[in-house]
Amino acid sequence: MARSVRSAALLTAGLLLMTACGGTGDAPATAGAAADGYPVTLHNCGRTVTVTSAPHHAVSLNQGSTEILLSLGLADRLAATATWTDPVMKGLEKADAKVPRLSDNAPSSEKVLAQEPDFVSASFESTLGKGGVAPREQFEDLGVPTYVSPSDCAGKDNSGDGDGARSTALTLDSVYGEIRDLARVFGVPERGEKLIAGLRARVTEATDGTDASGTTLMYWFANAEAPYLAGCCGAPGIITTELGAKNVFDDTHEEWPQINWETIADRDPDVLVIGDLTRKSQTAESAEKKIEFLESNPVTKNMHAVRNKRYVLLSGQAMNPTIRTVEGIERVAAGLREFGLAG
Repeated sequence: MARSVRSAALLTAGLLLMTACGGTGDAPATAGAAADGYPVTLHNCGRTVTVTSAPHHAVSLNQGSTEILLSLGLADRLAATATWTDPVMKGLEKADAKVPRLSDNAPSSEKVLAQEPDFVSASFESTLGKGGVAPREQFEDLGVPTYVSPSDCAGKDNSGDGDGARSTALTLDSVYGEIRDLARVFGVPERGEKLIAGLRARVTEATDGTDASGTTLMYWFANAEAPYLAGCCGAPGIITTELGAKNVFDDTHEEWPQINWETIADRDPDVLVIGDLTRKSQTAESAEKKIEFLESNPVTKNMHAVRNKRYVLLSGQAMNPTIRTVEGIERVAAGLREFGLAG
């Protein structure tokens, strides 16, 4: 790291980060005794992070984290964003346009540090881990606090080579907790509570009177050769549980296991929930390509969902644990009602 970059980052940060590895969970933020609510201390993914003043030059490294910050009205506090799978959430287009995008994929640590960030957030441990943008320690050594979505670490083991495995089912409380954490860090806790209340109301409206018991679902995120499908307990698990349906692969705790098409055809779900991604890092990213594959492949074209064209299209972000998981609940509920598979 060039000395000038290191000095600039340290100078700009203007805050103290204290880290420890003894945390056992993701507790809510607690404000210190200062009159302005700082310092704010977070117990985040096994670390203790202390922020002594509100960030004004933050970098958000995943779309999910970015959309929370934009929804909190913090576009003017963001120096840059990165790593996008979809167009920005509806209603946030103008705010997003104000913030530079470093890369649609993971940027280099040098690009991030060149922004002289005073706070760095991410949705996944892998983003701020080995093989990602940079380990959290690299930013912390420069005095820059880091934050990872608690939904990617609470009750989840990310030590393997895949997308991790969950010992406990994820709930929307983890997403709401992330909103509260970030709102406290940026000194806008009331905005966080307003955003959470709006999301809760949308879930209630989408699920009220909806009973999809007896209906089976399968969630396909990406890749045609070895498809990534949802296991029991991530964001698709939230959607399935809220609607009373059943995921045909709820017998695996892996977040996104790769499963062969013969096994998929044997499970023969009633409805296929399909990721409609705009990125280009895997095969069959768009819903159009996925459906084209399903309807032409001899193994899949006779599945009940394919023959009856029972497809529900979701953004990649709706299939990840983000505020857009609520969008996933709404769209799957609407699709099941359209197919006559939910009361």
